Amino acid sequence: MRAPVKVLIVEDEAHARMGLAELISGWGYRTETAVDGLDGLEKATAWDPAIVVTDLKMPRMDGLELLTRLTDSGEKTAVVVLTAQGSVALAVDAMKLGAYDFIQKPVDATRLKTILANAVRQRETERELEVTRRQLRQSGVLGALVGVSRAMQEVFGLIERIAPSNVSVLITGESGTGKELVARTLHDLSERKGRPFVAVNCAAIPEPLMESEIFGHEKGSFTGAVERRAGCFELAEGGTLLLDELGEMPIGTQAKLLRVLEERKLRRLGARTEQDVDVRVLAATNRIPEAAVAAGQLRADLYYRLNVFHIALPPLRDHLDDIPAMVQAMLQEMNQKHGRRVAGVSGSVLARLQQHVWPGNARELRNLIERAVILGQDAGQIELAHLPPGFGRTAAPPVVNNPNSVSVRVGATVGEAERLLILRTLEHTGQNKTRAAELLGISLKTLHNKLKEYEYLRENEVSRP
Repeated sequence: MRAPVKVLIVEDEAHARMGLAELISGWGYRTETAVDGLDGLEKATAWDPAIVVTDLKMPRMDGLELLTRLTDSGEKTAVVVLTAQGSVALAVDAMKLGAYDFIQKPVDATRLKTILANAVRQRETERELEVTRRQLRQSGVLGALVGVSRAMQEVFGLIERIAPSNVSVLITGESGTGKELVARTLHDLSERKGRPFVAVNCAAIPEPLMESEIFGHEKGSFTGAVERRAGCFELAEGGTLLLDELGEMPIGTQAKLLRVLEERKLRRLGARTEQDVDVRVLAATNRIPEAAVAAGQLRADLYYRLNVFHIALPPLRDHLDDIPAMVQAMLQEMNQKHGRRVAGVSGSVLARLQQHVWPGNARELRNLIERAVILGQDAGQIELAHLPPGFGRTAAPPVVNNPNSVSVRVGATVGEAERLLILRTLEHTGQNKTRAAELLGISLKTLHNKLKEYEYLRENEVSRP
């Protein structure tokens, strides 16, 4: 039989300390207690517990110092912090320092039991995945992500460090860089693997339906609510929820989301009671989050709550040396999907791929490879003839002195090109934003958001020393 998991309880209040020890022992754990952080550090060193449950405010050594010492020791100990009402900021600091999770006082026994069970599963998962991760990293693969470049290896390292925890993560990067793949990898490398992964594109949900989609609703809570419906949080229970394009979420809904993140409880629209939720929340955006905060599109408190860790994905043009490995992985995927046997790409095709600017990033590369696999099924490998007409060739020189043209220098980023196009279109329409949005093929709201972002960047560039 497996030995009981050891849990150390560090609490300076005797009544609370004994109560927690009795409660946790009743769940089958082996417990030990400590009266403060210093005592807890000594017992953790000698006893080697799998989990430490510690209060934050204690004499001699507080919970944050204890957490730091345990983390610095390199031991794989899951630390759960207890925090008083109104001290969520301290709990967030603890999560940044490496705490597994936090729970507010008075302790909810059901939630604590869930946290401890999750921590045990995380420990077991880490052991199982350690060898696999090492092997995958050596081959330049982590989950569905591929990359041998320094930029992607840094991303892989960060994912590995934070995946086993329950901390929120903000994932940023241009469209097509693989933000959802990062979120799925974080999920798959955590103890939540095997439970739901739910991805929600906030930009695709009409504003009046946003709260219902996220939090769910009761029958009759609004016109058209003919039955009870579970929201994304409930669908992701026990697993991971990705909120993609977070900046498109209405401010009012952001406030309710913040409350759910802090209290781990939600109320369906029209419901009279709240319910507990156990969901890890990840967020993604292709905007500069600080600019969205400055423009009033993203609540600052929500941004800080979600941005416990930040993963910034590089655009494909900044790690072109990963293209050979990415192409091979995509070929394998597309061969299996379409029943083909394309072995590789010619040297001329590979050179063309590594010269391209890739405005659509990895998504553009994936679509190109899928097209080429379908066309090149009888060739054995992808040749230049299988690429789209004109792909990768030098663009024709711009029309000189044409007020209706936009000249973009070679090597300009996609963001720079987009900005030039938007501003030139506004000039062409005499600053008529509605008409400019129509010509650009974007919504008026998106145009306003872009202009606010450019203003933020300009102001910060001017004020930079």
